[in-house]
Amino acid sequence: MLRLLRPLLLLLLLPPPGSPERLRVGSTLRDAFRRREPYNYLQRAYYQLKKLDLAAAAAHTFFVANPMHLQMREDMAKYRRMSGVQPQSFRDLETPPHWAAYDTGLELLERQEAGLALPRLEEALQGSLAQMESCRADCQGPEEQEGAEEEEDGAGSQGGLYEAIARHWIQVLQCRQRCVGETATRPGRSFPVPDFLPSQLRRLHEAHAQVGNLSQAIENVLSVLLFYPDDEAAKRALNQYQVQLGEPRPGLGPREDIQRFILRSLGEKRQLYYAMEHLGASFKDPDPWTPAALIPEALREKLREDQEKRPWDHEPPKPKPLTYWKDVLLLEGVTLTQDSRQLNGSERAVLDGLLTPAECGVLLQLAKDAAGAGARSGYRGRRSPHTPHERFEGLTVLKAAQLARAGTVGSQGAKLLLEVSERVRTLTQAYFSPERPLHLSFTHLVCRSAIEGEQEQRMDLSHPVHADNCVLDPDTGECWREPPAYTYRDYSGLLYLNDDFQGGDLFFTEPNALTVTARVRPRCGRLVAFSSGGENPHGVWAVTRGRRCALALWHTWAPEHREQEWIEAKELLQESEEEEEEEEEMPSKDPSPEPPSRRHQRVQDKAGKAPRVQEEL
Repeated sequence: MLRLLRPLLLLLLLPPPGSPERLRVGSTLRDAFRRREPYNYLQRAYYQLKKLDLAAAAAHTFFVANPMHLQMREDMAKYRRMSGVQPQSFRDLETPPHWAAYDTGLELLERQEAGLALPRLEEALQGSLAQMESCRADCQGPEEQEGAEEEEDGAGSQGGLYEAIARHWIQVLQCRQRCVGETATRPGRSFPVPDFLPSQLRRLHEAHAQVGNLSQAIENVLSVLLFYPDDEAAKRALNQYQVQLGEPRPGLGPREDIQRFILRSLGEKRQLYYAMEHLGASFKDPDPWTPAALIPEALREKLREDQEKRPWDHEPPKPKPLTYWKDVLLLEGVTLTQDSRQLNGSERAVLDGLLTPAECGVLLQLAKDAAGAGARSGYRGRRSPHTPHERFEGLTVLKAAQLARAGTVGSQGAKLLLEVSERVRTLTQAYFSPERPLHLSFTHLVCRSAIEGEQEQRMDLSHPVHADNCVLDPDTGECWREPPAYTYRDYSGLLYLNDDFQGGDLFFTEPNALTVTARVRPRCGRLVAFSSGGENPHGVWAVTRGRRCALALWHTWAPEHREQEWIEAKELLQESEEEEEEEEEMPSKDPSPEPPSRRHQRVQDKAGKAPRVQEEL
């Protein structure tokens, strides 16, 4: 074993020629920059300096990485209403250059302008390789090691010097391999674009062929074949280009930069697979093109089984007969009022009976008490971000739990809010996704109130037509699943609490955002559930009198986007129940009441941390 570890020591002590070394910063600082927190402060500074264009850009840049940040969402809506801010002001200042060039190149290709697209596509490829080099440089040198990461990488603390060196080198190699996925991940996305480099090369060889650059087309298609030697489409394209070129070119071969990338990557993979087989390390190969011959025979069967277990994100559930799920809903005491056919769309449903009138009353009182206490959650009773003629009030589950624990609102309402949100999730999963678990990604109790004296000749909507997980373009009918949309949302739900108001009906439209296909009137206990994509554009008619309250819920198939505040709220309410039980069992000898300030401190000490508070602009 010592003989095998010594070469790893030499590799570690001698970094690759020309590779820069960088000092590592702390994990807290790295995480802050990864969340783009400086842009939150930057937009405030620009706003105070009245540089609205830069403030909007900084706000948008922060929002792309933090789409669940309610305060920033409100700030973004405020900027959109300002006369000095143009649509182009909302730009991502952190978009890597290779992504900007790549998107521009694709747009030019779609417009059949291959000659203009080629420089941008080449810039994107070179930028991608440069970004990977920068990422790899960050892997060099000492790094903070967290216990969970060490355990995951199979690198315990046992052994001597050479074992420690081997563990560190394995972590460096793992980090370098992850750079492929980081470079291929769009800002605001959770998953990388698969086969990012080969797909760029395919675009390049096709574009070169369109403008007659056959030598360059051959170079790029040969580079594709380095990744996938058996790619039939690439082979056919190569034969076609060689026939069109006519004369043989002996020196014509794959791109040198791609050859270097593949050779280096394969060398690192070979070491990592060896470490998996002999040193107990773990390695998740980011590339589907890795040759099977490179993987040790002992590992191939296990890796093959892991690949066959496709993630939910790439394997849609198999639908079952609707009548079966009607039976499931009936067992819950819920009736199906309208299905997709009756609503003139796909994956839409109206379900009644989720709440009793008494439960609606409890939740309405909860919203009223929270608003009366000045709860700083959601839009806090300000004018709506969608229309100046309505006020918006919002309450999250965590804020409700915090208010209940402080005695500001009744605990019954906060507990019911949690219970009802889980009830909606269960039924939404049973109806739309029986074979694939859904998770709550965000829960928001919202009320819209018409502003008196501002409703005459009103022409706008309470909420304009939109889709929940993509950016709707009514002119083309496209819905772009890109930030700032909440791309991880898969199903949406609106559970209504009242109907004593005018207007406020939900409606679905065609992708043009003009042709209404269905309309739903709110009522207590009525749930409108639908898939969150471009197949279900929807809006809300203006609320012209009264106050309309509903529980808005979004669901996701991705466990990493599960609503953490829901879990925190449940734990907080459980702790409150335990405290109440303890106080009942062991009454205090001192009958004098506890001062509010001391009680608040005791609550913080019990919870272990202070309640979270939304930031303000």
